[in-house]
Amino acid sequence: MPTLKITRIEAIRQRLRDHGAKPCHEQRVLQAWARVQSVDTRRRRAEDFLPLRVRALLPALTAELGALARLRAEHPGADGSARLLVELADGQTVESVLLPQGGLCVSTQVGCAVGCVFCMTGRTGLRRQLGSAEIVAQVVLARGLRAVERVVFMGMGEPAHNLVNVLAAVELLGTSGAIGHKDLVVSTVGDRRVFERLPLGPVKPALALSLHSTKAQLRARLLPRAPRIAPAELVELGEHYARATGYPIQYQWTLLAGINDTDAELEGIASLLAGKYAMMNFIPYNSNDGLPFTRTSRERAAALAGALQRRGIVTRLRNSAGQDIDGGCGQLRARALPREAA
Repeated sequence: MPTLKITRIEAIRQRLRDHGAKPCHEQRVLQAWARVQSVDTRRRRAEDFLPLRVRALLPALTAELGALARLRAEHPGADGSARLLVELADGQTVESVLLPQGGLCVSTQVGCAVGCVFCMTGRTGLRRQLGSAEIVAQVVLARGLRAVERVVFMGMGEPAHNLVNVLAAVELLGTSGAIGHKDLVVSTVGDRRVFERLPLGPVKPALALSLHSTKAQLRARLLPRAPRIAPAELVELGEHYARATGYPIQYQWTLLAGINDTDAELEGIASLLAGKYAMMNFIPYNSNDGLPFTRTSRERAAALAGALQRRGIVTRLRNSAGQDIDGGCGQLRARALPREAA
């Protein structure tokens, strides 16, 4: 299948402008797409305010936008989540996850270059970037299945490596897409470009930082191609953004039995996050075939979370969505890769 010409939001805007659309017309068409609505409003029908050439364009444009992200497979979970294998216009696939209570996790790249050793996505490397429209298209696809009021950029890929497209998607979703700024959460392993660029946009999303260890050497082994920013400096960068935006930083910590669930790490977290505008999210590891890691026991995870809470660190022990549906990001795509190659 050929690659579509439209993969970026700016290309959609330019197509509309080429057909005589003014900014107000662009806004209405993009809003209707992002919210899965008709271009007609309660008070005005499309023919009353959209130029004739724009109305003539809409059927073809709608078909192109619909082809940006198609549902190849859906795997519902017992917890109310659903893992979606999403096919892009060029036949590549990414994963999105419908989360309980109106959340959606979206991908920003096909594959990933960071190579986190406990992540299935990183094993295949980076195939290509997603365009901003392809990122938003995952939200549109999900909204066709259920209400989506919160979007987390925590799926396949490292958002910092595709920052232009991620920020364009964030801006559209936070304006035309009717999602609150604090309900847009960009997750990163920690890249200075994120801290430089996020404060400059009209929509300032919440930030999640993948920490996974307070020990620089261990973190470097777990995240081999992440920027070499010491955990203490990373927390300071996060704290500055948190105070500037008014949203606490969400620190992500995938619990790996015998590796980063030790008493020493507990002390390190308590020291780093003391007095910080932050919360710690402990995430049970999703087992991946062929990877030499196991999940920390629920009892140990609960003990770690409780100990941090008693020290004044807001801590959540998350029920990692989709434990019964190949919850580790990249597993559905890994099974689909042989078909893609064929």
